[in-house]
Amino acid sequence: MNITTKLAALTAVAATVVAGIAATAQAEPAESKVARVTGAADFMLPFYPDQDVRHFDFDATATPYTRPIPGAPKGLPTDARGTVKISHYVAAWKKTFHAEGTVDCLVTAPGMATLTAKITKADQPVQEWVGKRLGFSVQDNGRHDRVGLSWTVVNLDQNAKGEWEEAPVGTCMAPAPFAPVTKGNYKVQHVDLAQIPEG
Repeated sequence: MNITTKLAALTAVAATVVAGIAATAQAEPAESKVARVTGAADFMLPFYPDQDVRHFDFDATATPYTRPIPGAPKGLPTDARGTVKISHYVAAWKKTFHAEGTVDCLVTAPGMATLTAKITKADQPVQEWVGKRLGFSVQDNGRHDRVGLSWTVVNLDQNAKGEWEEAPVGTCMAPAPFAPVTKGNYKVQHVDLAQIPEG
């Protein structure tokens, strides 16, 4: 095989590879181009060591500009859908409590995310969560993931009487991910917030 023939063969192989890559990219589902948070894990509270097992399960996907609201008729770049599932095994009671919510907001950065969910189901003793928005944060850091949550030691405010109480949670509001994961894994797929659509 002479040099010209070899070059022609290599060019043909390269063209085939490029075409294959392009076809694969076109075949990728649209959701691969949007921000996501997925995974399930147990975590501990570093300031309150105990034998309890706390667990979050996230399946959240960005759906930019899909939830029109007053003042933003096209919705917001942080619009999202999905679910958050919470479970907490209380060792002292030997009982597990569950709650579940619908995701309404998601913001990501490389390896990081904040999201919020409106709680739709909850067992006693947290049944008062139903209808409330809770905030979560995630740090996707290999085997050293972390989560944060908008209750326990954060999101406190003083009422008119000067008493400290839990404040309402706004969309996508959550503290830094302060709680280390002890079992499981989270995956954050970062995509920059989309520009406002024209028209």
